[in-house]
Amino acid sequence: MNILFYTFVTLAAVAGMEFVAWFAHKYVMHGFLWSWHEDHHKPHHEKDGFFEKNDLFFLVFAIPSMACYIAGATTPYLWLLFVGIGISIYGLIYFLIHDVYIHRRFKWFRQLDSKYSRGILRAHGAHHAKQTKEDCESFGLLVVNKKYFRKRKERAAAG
Repeated sequence: MNILFYTFVTLAAVAGMEFVAWFAHKYVMHGFLWSWHEDHHKPHHEKDGFFEKNDLFFLVFAIPSMACYIAGATTPYLWLLFVGIGISIYGLIYFLIHDVYIHRRFKWFRQLDSKYSRGILRAHGAHHAKQTKEDCESFGLLVVNKKYFRKRKERAAAG
């Protein structure tokens, strides 16, 4: 029974992080911490070096994960350990999809080719079509509007 409970807690944390990431992206990164996120919206040739200020958000999301690991391992609230594991799993997924697949910061896999991967690319492309903090769309990573799964002609016809 405990294995099922902790598996559920881990998976719920992974799923919940998509909402947390969407909220943080829309209201924090495109809000009061735009100064950290802005360089991520600049074309790659305008950036200096490999790292971006935007990479600081890795630490922002790592802190709650670490806190959950520590609290879950040192208190009677063991379930918090599995929340921390879920946050870490989401962080790994985010890194692999966002930094490796979408932005090609690492050349580990060149091209995923599925309807889902193309939809994620289209949604992220629409988000990066703006280089300002206002008027952006598609703030999520894994859950994106169904319009991005349609072909370009179908999306244009739909408005």
